[in-house]
Formats: sequence, structure tokens, C-alpha cells
Amino acid sequence: MNEPQSPRWRRRPESSTWGDFGVDDALGRINLLTGAKVAEGLAEVREGRAFALGLPLTLPGGNALNANRLPPVRRPTLRQGHAGANVIMDPLSPGSSDVLSDDLVVLHNQYSTQWDAFAHVGSMFDADGDGVPEPVYYNGFRAGVEVIGPTDPADCGVPGPGQHTTSDLGPVGIGTLAAHPVQGRAVMIDLAHHLGTEHRVVGFEALRGVIEADGVDVRPGDIVTLHTGYAAKVLEMAGDPDPEVLHHYGTVLDGRDQALLDWITDSGIAAIAADNYAVELYPATPTEAPASILPLHEHCLFKLGVPLGELWHLSELAAALRTAGRTAYLLTAPPLNLPGASGSPLNPIATI
Repeated sequence: MNEPQSPRWRRRPESSTWGDFGVDDALGRINLLTGAKVAEGLAEVREGRAFALGLPLTLPGGNALNANRLPPVRRPTLRQGHAGANVIMDPLSPGSSDVLSDDLVVLHNQYSTQWDAFAHVGSMFDADGDGVPEPVYYNGFRAGVEVIGPTDPADCGVPGPGQHTTSDLGPVGIGTLAAHPVQGRAVMIDLAHHLGTEHRVVGFEALRGVIEADGVDVRPGDIVTLHTGYAAKVLEMAGDPDPEVLHHYGTVLDGRDQALLDWITDSGIAAIAADNYAVELYPATPTEAPASILPLHEHCLFKLGVPLGELWHLSELAAALRTAGRTAYLLTAPPLNLPGASGSPLNPIATI
């Protein structure tokens, strides 16, 4: 079969979906979340019980787990030169009985419960077919062309007074995903129940064993959620995470396992979300260069257009589904509509 044609690439990665949903597509397999998939999700609602799957955005706490991501900073706004917290409005608006508060947040988008946008992980790939790799993202969107960011460190990090936005990750930013309702049928793969919470790198054979043991019916267009118990441990640490414990807690997927990557491709799933820090082992086991240190991210975000969710709080939902003898549910999980960002916090809702 001939590959689709695109103005941005002459060749696409092997096993990718580039061009399959259109030459300018930036939704990837989220295109599979059709009205029919929403109806499939609604058909899984039997009790009307809802579960919030988002951690508080202040967790994990500190930056011991990732020095590049800091907890949110909240500050009152200024109101006519006054601190914008507990403002007694009468002096500012005579006769007013109001007391007002407004605030702002400096937020690292991927600090807590999150979706990764396709702009989060690209690759050096020869999309032009001229033998020279160039930095590209899903469906060939180009770094420096559609995906814009600064090169000067002074234009990065927490801004000072009067500083402005310096990046716009374009179509592969999270705004594209946010504009499409992320809702549909989801399934729970309960790794913690079957494999425990000891550190273990899970390939396809172990994953298939859990799927078969619980009779999980994974369908094209489903969102797969992976329960490892990690987020529950983060909650237990109450904002003071022990990196030595967390770096060796729970299962992670083996992004180097080609059989696992092939299953993600062949299953037709729309997205994957886990309750751990990166879904996969990071960094991945060493291999011959050049190679991604996040091979499952590369496969999903760069090749397939499958968004990845991290640090979702899945333990209560997993327990409820197990008690009910079920594995499927309705998931509603829209990111914040922040165009051009590399990811977004969210508070997903599961309904069973």
C-alpha cells in the first residue's frame, strides 16, 4: 500500500499512523474517540458511581523526583494596588458588602496528574528521505517551523515581572487534544493486583497474562489505564516524597519490548494512562545508539499519535471495578485548553 502524501514528509516511521487521519492531522488515534466510542463508554455505566482520578496538583511535592518540574506557586493578584486576598471592598467601592479574593498560579503543566501532548517527545528522523535526520514530531510537524520554542535559557523557566510567552508548540501542543472531547470507553489493567508493588519491568507477556486473568476486553479506540499503586503511595507520603522509595516502587512497562510496542500498534487503542511517573521504565535499558531513552513515549507520541497520561490516581477505581467483577468504564478526561503547551494537568472522571 502506498504511503499517504504530506507536504511535511516524504517518508514516515515504520508502523506509524502519519497521514492515516489526514495530512494535517494532529490528533492521532484520538480520532477514534467517535460518537460510537462514547456510546460504548456510556453502555459501561451501570451503578452511576463516579471517581475523580486526579491527584492534588501540589503532589508529588517538592522536586526530588524531577528537578525540572516544580510544585505550583499560588499568589494573590493585585486589585487597585491592594493585595488581592480577603479584600474588603467597601473602601474601593463605597457601600459594597463584598470580600473578594483572586489569585494566580505558576504551574508546571506536567508536575502532577497529566496528559502528554505529542509535542512532549519528538525524534531526530529523516522525514525528507535525504539521509539527514531532522527534529520532527508526530505527522512530521517540524521543530522551528510549526513547533516554536526559544534557544536562549533566559527565555525559559519561571518568568520575571513583565516577561511574556516564549514558546508555541503549535498543532502538536495540548490545545489540539483539548479541542476534541476526550471521552469514551476505558479499560483497567490492574498490574498491582496481580504483580504486586515491588519494582518490576513489565513486557508484553506479563501484561498479556494480567489481561487474560481478568478477562479484559481491549477494543480499538479504547483508553487503557494501568494501575500500579504508585499514585496511592505518593498520596500516602503527603507532599514529602521519598525518591528512594518511589524510584523503586511498582511496575513500569518495558519500552524496549518490541512485542509490547507491536501490541499497542495492533490493538488500535486510542490512549494510555498510568498512575506511575512515566508509564515506562526511564531511562530505558541501554541499547545501541541512536535510540530513544523513552522508547514507549517515542512509539506512542511520535509514531502512533497515542497520548500518554501519568500520575493518575487509579487505586479506588481499580478496587471498585474488581469488587464489581468488571474492567471497563466510561472515562471523561479533557486536558486544559492551553494552546501550544507540551502537556496539561487534568482531573479525569471515571463512571461505572
